[in-house]
Amino acid sequence: MSSLVLNTYSPLVDKIKTESGDRSSHLWLLVNPNYPAVRNDIWVPILEVIQDQVYRKLKKRIETRTIYFKSMVSDIGLVSNASQFWSSSEITDDIISLKESILEYRPKLLITFGTLTYELVNRICESGSEKGTKYWNSANLECEFEKSIANFDINSTNRIPLPRRVMTRRKFMEDYDSSWEVCENYFKDVGTKIADRIIEHEHELNIWID
Repeated sequence: MSSLVLNTYSPLVDKIKTESGDRSSHLWLLVNPNYPAVRNDIWVPILEVIQDQVYRKLKKRIETRTIYFKSMVSDIGLVSNASQFWSSSEITDDIISLKESILEYRPKLLITFGTLTYELVNRICESGSEKGTKYWNSANLECEFEKSIANFDINSTNRIPLPRRVMTRRKFMEDYDSSWEVCENYFKDVGTKIADRIIEHEHELNIWID
């Protein structure tokens, strides 16, 4: 396995927390609490690609300790039920708080993992959604990712969805440990595209190590 994916230590590999980092960071990560492993299994290798690309071109490093991380509502399964989503007292406070934080701090890169988390953010940001959770799948998320990169606007909050699992040739790899080459290609492709936008707007982002 390439050293690109290996990571001996990173602040992002610490024990999962509900919330960490700095909300004023322009880089946010939102995950489904039912799948906390995506933070290490998907984000960390993608971040390593981003750091590598950024350093090669800018000789800068992203300050990983201030990246804002949030594990979403306590029962994200409620997202699949539109009536419960907007009325359940169990998630109302969390939803209101997140929406207020997004409006106040205006992150430039709002990265989500999986279909439910992306749909939840869409509903928060757009006060509803025409598609619903059943619409989303890995292929659709891939299209949404490409669209978010192509339409990246530094003056807006860019919602950047990532699949929770690596997909190849339109099929899920349930256990992608079996093919590191495919995984590394995925991490490199996604990481490079995100890095390109970060490099393009380096002076408008507050994500750097001083």
